[in-house]
Amino acid sequence: MLTQIIATGILMGFVYSLVAVGLTLTWGVLDIINFAHGEFLMISMYSAFWIYTLYNVDPLLSLPLTTIMAFGIGYGTYKVIIRKVVDAPGLTALLATFGFSLLLRNLAQFLWSPNYRFINQSFVADKKLTLGPIIIGLPQVFAAIGSILMTLAIFYFIERTKTGRAIQATALDKHTALLMGIPTEKIYALTFGISGACVGVAGALMSTFFPIHPQSGALYSLLAFVIVALGGFGNIKGALYSGILIGITEAVGGFLLGTQFKYAIVFLMYLVVIQIRPKGLFGW
Repeated sequence: MLTQIIATGILMGFVYSLVAVGLTLTWGVLDIINFAHGEFLMISMYSAFWIYTLYNVDPLLSLPLTTIMAFGIGYGTYKVIIRKVVDAPGLTALLATFGFSLLLRNLAQFLWSPNYRFINQSFVADKKLTLGPIIIGLPQVFAAIGSILMTLAIFYFIERTKTGRAIQATALDKHTALLMGIPTEKIYALTFGISGACVGVAGALMSTFFPIHPQSGALYSLLAFVIVALGGFGNIKGALYSGILIGITEAVGGFLLGTQFKYAIVFLMYLVVIQIRPKGLFGW
């Protein structure tokens, strides 16, 4: 039974990691915490739902479109909101993203009501994968695989491409990067777009097995903050490992103490870790 629980936690951990990768990118490059990150996820889930409902296109097939839409939302958010406050003093940028998150959440509730919505007839709905004593849902397996592939693609892009190196240079020193001919404004916008694409993939995959409602992104946004802090701000590998750790902790804690305590255990672990490692498990 415990093996089953751990396997489920690992699968969800990969999804959490992908959500956190998008958040850690915006922090590492722009030094901004995007409070609207969870609402980007919520909109991505709604996008997959409405494409399925109106056009009968499975979320797994509409995933590229959902990802492009989420990239556009992230890119547009930088151009319209973040660009004006990125160099502002104090908590201006943080409060701007917090206000934007409230706007998106309430707008979703106004447009689509607070009712829970589900995608019950996707290709992978109600299907199981059996590996010896372990039985796991196929939607969770596809979500984990998709999250792993996207995380690896982001890591390769950042580490191995010319644009990725420009993103790293901008994160290290914006002014020096600008002197070297790197268009930092475009890099910032691209980073926000990539952050949106991460939750676009996660949202489309999660829509096959999670309820969709205006508040659905709030919890994952909070978990993403915890994962980013545990992994070290701006650290993609740290976000990956910490996401898996959070997934296992959540699953095992819920099994041993009850589902009502699983998030309390996650946050307790976070508080303990930051007392020992204030910059996170993989921060420096």
